[in-house]
Amino acid sequence: MTLQIDAVVFDVLGTMVDEPRGLTAALREAAPGADTGALLALWQRHIEREQDRVVTGDRPFATADALDREAAEAVAAHAGITDPAVLDRLAGAGRRHPAWEDSAAGLERIARRHPVLALSNANRAALLHLTAGAGLRWHQALSAADARTYKPAPEVYRLAVEAVGVPPERLLMVAAHAWDLRGAQAIGMRTAYVRRPVGDPPKETDTFDLHAESLGELAEALEAA
Repeated sequence: MTLQIDAVVFDVLGTMVDEPRGLTAALREAAPGADTGALLALWQRHIEREQDRVVTGDRPFATADALDREAAEAVAAHAGITDPAVLDRLAGAGRRHPAWEDSAAGLERIARRHPVLALSNANRAALLHLTAGAGLRWHQALSAADARTYKPAPEVYRLAVEAVGVPPERLLMVAAHAWDLRGAQAIGMRTAYVRRPVGDPPKETDTFDLHAESLGELAEALEAA
C-alpha cells in the first residue's frame, strides 16, 4: 500500500497509555474496598458526557483538569470520601496513567522516519506528566484545550494540520478509538487503527487506511509503505 505522509499524529489516552488501569489504581488507593469497577464507570461516564456537552455547545469549555475534578467529586460523593487531600490526589489521577508495553519503543521506531505529534483531550500539564512518566518522546504535543473543545470536534484535528503545515491528507492519525479516527477522517486525515483492550474497535462500515495489533506492527506497515 502506498501511503505518503509527512507526520504521524497519536492519540494518547487509551492509545499510548492505559487510562482505565491508571484510574483504577487511583480509585483503589482513594477508596480501598470499594467497587472500583462501578467507580471507574461513574468517572468515565462523567468525562464522556461533559466533553460531549462542550463539543455540542451545551456547556462552555472547561479544562480537562476541571472535568477530572468534577469526576473525582462525583466518585467521592458515591464512595464517602471526605479527606480533602485524598480528593486532591484522586483529581490528579489523569497525570499518572502507565504506558502500554510497546508504546515507547514503537513511538521511537516511528519517529526515526516521521515527525511524531501527540494530539490529546488531556491538557498541557497532564500531557507533560503523562509523557514523562510513560517515557514517551514527541516532537510536539498538542492539547485540545488550545481549540477550546474536545475531540472529535474538527477544530482539534486542525491543530495538527496547522502545526505541521501540510494538507490533512499528508498526516496519519493513530488511535485505538474508531470514533477518534472518524473525526480525523472527516477533515481529510489518513487514519491508522491500533488495537488496544480498552479501545473502541472499528465497525464494518469503517474504512481506515491501516489496521495494526501493536505499535510495532504499525511501524512495520509504515516502513513498508
